[in-house]
Amino acid sequence: MAVRGSGIFLNILKSVLRNVKPEMSVYIQAVHTSARVLNKEGEGPQAKYFPPVKTPMLPKDTFKGKTAFITGGGTGLGKGMATMLSTLGASVVIAARRLPVLEATADEISSQTGNEVLAVQMDIRDPANVVAALDACEAKFGLPNIIINNAAGNFISPSERLSANAWRTITDIVLNGTAYVTLEAGKRLIKAEQGGVFLSITTPYTRSGTGFVSPSASAKAGVETLMKSLASEWGRYGMRFNCIAPGPIETEGAFSRLDPSGSFKNSMYERIPAGRLGEIEELANLAAYLVSDYSSWVSGETLAQDGGEYCFMAGEFNILSKVTPEQWDMMAKMIRAGNKKSKKIDGN
Repeated sequence: MAVRGSGIFLNILKSVLRNVKPEMSVYIQAVHTSARVLNKEGEGPQAKYFPPVKTPMLPKDTFKGKTAFITGGGTGLGKGMATMLSTLGASVVIAARRLPVLEATADEISSQTGNEVLAVQMDIRDPANVVAALDACEAKFGLPNIIINNAAGNFISPSERLSANAWRTITDIVLNGTAYVTLEAGKRLIKAEQGGVFLSITTPYTRSGTGFVSPSASAKAGVETLMKSLASEWGRYGMRFNCIAPGPIETEGAFSRLDPSGSFKNSMYERIPAGRLGEIEELANLAAYLVSDYSSWVSGETLAQDGGEYCFMAGEFNILSKVTPEQWDMMAKMIRAGNKKSKKIDGN
């Protein structure tokens, strides 16, 4: 989208300058060059002001004696959050379909943190599987105090090419799966009078919608509405519900499906004010805060974590950030000249 927006701006600029002085063609070329060299090193120069901090921000034993149940915990963001919570003392259960991957991740995290991690095979689309997974969690560690809905599915496609099965596949994983886990765990916590905290991983584009991933956009928006609804309804049972809407963080699964050519990744740096992609550990730190007692007065909220990307993309004139000070000087001269010309024509 950043590249396309740049093209529109350049075309408008060309039309404005076409009948002006010939030397202004140098200005047009300068804008092209500026756009090309911005990300030569893979990120914007301003990224040095926004270094990622990957170490845990909470005290070592913040989650000692607590159990976290994480869906989609074998890879990517789920693995990162599982590692963070285990590092901070939690007993962690990771649940997903691919048991060998889960078991390898559980062993890796346990060897790193010294805390046991339980791998449970679960198809989140099947309510019976969800029940069995929570049974396994309860048998091993007790009821979870923390439930993180991270399992997701997504792919890019024109909406006119979507089949009913394609739509159902994504919404079953993202919306229905989140509902199955949340409602089943919540009912158990209510019965036990235990309380708990729920966190769902969504996306910034729930605020605007977006083409080409309409099943995901719709399902993630539903997840945010579910979390807000339950924050209101189940707060009286000692439960909190929040969401994180992360911007682009490079993980193998998501990027292979959404950016198979790699070209989209390269353009991302141009539209993120912080000048870089996010890191898994940054999301894991925010997640740890939101499921900890340090955030006990935060509920029903969705926190964006995207380096300012959404605000940049929403602002109609933000593409002008590519214009250099020298180019602004030239534009100012053109505008003043145009104003003088208009006044003469008007007879002023």
